[in-house]
Amino acid sequence: MELITLLIDFILNVDQHLEVFVQNYGAWVYALLFLIVFVETGVVVMPFLPGDSLLFVVGAMCGVGLMSYPIAVGVLLVAAVLGDQCNYTIGRYFGPKVFQWEQSRFFNKAAFDKAHTFYETYGGFTIIAARFMPFLRTFVPFVAGVAEMDRAKFTLFNVVGAVLWVVGICTAGYFLGSLPWVKANLDKIIWAMILIPGLIVLWGAWKARRGSASA
Repeated sequence: MELITLLIDFILNVDQHLEVFVQNYGAWVYALLFLIVFVETGVVVMPFLPGDSLLFVVGAMCGVGLMSYPIAVGVLLVAAVLGDQCNYTIGRYFGPKVFQWEQSRFFNKAAFDKAHTFYETYGGFTIIAARFMPFLRTFVPFVAGVAEMDRAKFTLFNVVGAVLWVVGICTAGYFLGSLPWVKANLDKIIWAMILIPGLIVLWGAWKARRGSASA
């Protein structure tokens, strides 16, 4: 329970914790950033780690000289790309092993074929869009692996999505983070970056479930 409390406190006050970490450990902050983003995007059971808010805060800290913008963005890009690639590989490896018996209760051949077709057709857009959605950015690459999406196609959109996500949000934090209004309301901005995408995901899931139930 104490670990969960500490994790929630870190997510909601990521700016304060990162600043203290930089003051105490200096350049080791880049290793911490790599670890957080890699685990959030690369391990399917860790979707609750900070993503968008972390990138924005890192950009803001770069803007005031606490970190190097090129190094931070480079480290985060590598972590984001490798994380999704790891998640895809895990799904690709375990999917066939779990679903190898077509008559087993764990395997639905029709659902698998639909998932494979979906990812081959719309996988690129899904992978890029999921970068900006908490939880989805953790599960989408895993499901892409399970659905056996073409690896080269996945890698291309993985890199494109990572660049748009990391560079876009870090740059926004770099230029906006030092504004007085942003600094005064950073806690609210962090909440918004957590809740708004999450609510969009929940609304989309509810709508899809409602549509399938009425079909």
